[in-house]
Amino acid sequence: MLLVANAEAWPGFPLSVEMLRAGTDSLSAMVAGIGRVEAEPKVRSVGYGGWPNMLGTMECDGAVMDGTTREVGTVGAVRDTLHVAALAHEVMKRLPHVMLTGEGARRFADEIGFPMQDMLLEDSKRVWFERLQKELCPEELKKFPDIPLAPLSRAITDPERVRDTTVFLSADAARGVHAATSTSGWAWKYPGRLGDSPIPGAGFYADSRYGGAACTHTGEMTMRCATARTIVLGLKLGMPLNEAVDLALEELAELKGGFLGGVVVHAVDAMGNHDVVNFRCPGEIKYWFWDATMPEPELRQARVA
Repeated sequence: MLLVANAEAWPGFPLSVEMLRAGTDSLSAMVAGIGRVEAEPKVRSVGYGGWPNMLGTMECDGAVMDGTTREVGTVGAVRDTLHVAALAHEVMKRLPHVMLTGEGARRFADEIGFPMQDMLLEDSKRVWFERLQKELCPEELKKFPDIPLAPLSRAITDPERVRDTTVFLSADAARGVHAATSTSGWAWKYPGRLGDSPIPGAGFYADSRYGGAACTHTGEMTMRCATARTIVLGLKLGMPLNEAVDLALEELAELKGGFLGGVVVHAVDAMGNHDVVNFRCPGEIKYWFWDATMPEPELRQARVA
């Protein structure tokens, strides 16, 4: 058994490890761990700690995938909901659908007892409004939100360059390979924007026969290249894990036009190998790793593509 997650998973990674050691199924253990990340205000890309869209509203995305059955549950642009990974898990278990978005996702959450929660921290609200004041003239500010938002989509950027996601991957020869994600997406995104985190094959993919992958940062790129699925397909075709990851990175490097930025790829294979790669992200990228031979999880450094 091994578990991989991005550095921001620190509030919940130990819980997932503890549950795996106790024999809990992998998806439930990962969703429980992500739940603690979603509830931690210090993590500024997920749940309570995330940043709102242009209108000052929190819209969160989450997903799970069972690599053994290849069943998927995802939710996108969900308001007033903290535990979106758990909600996605319920979509997978209870519905014949793969994805629910917006009002439909919130309606489903109401039906199964997920509470409505105020997701916007006062500090996030303050930073959001200060940025609006900087970008809008007094007349526009007076009319807000009844103004065109599209012109702001390139002017307004993340206050801390946050484009991260919480991603968990587990792999075990007996239990299979599985994935889970959660994010609040880009700060100041256009309302209704979905990144790659809830998109199967782009932000995550798992197939217990071969392996799994999950991506963070610039989702607009991984959606264009189906990055997570590319890695798993490479594994299916017989590539070693690092070569399958490098193939996906080559496709990202070939992109021209559109919004381009950095991507972090997390990948595991069914043989117990893992690879985490920093593709054009500034600074040092780290990730959490644990396997059954280790007494405690380790924070490790990603390789640089």
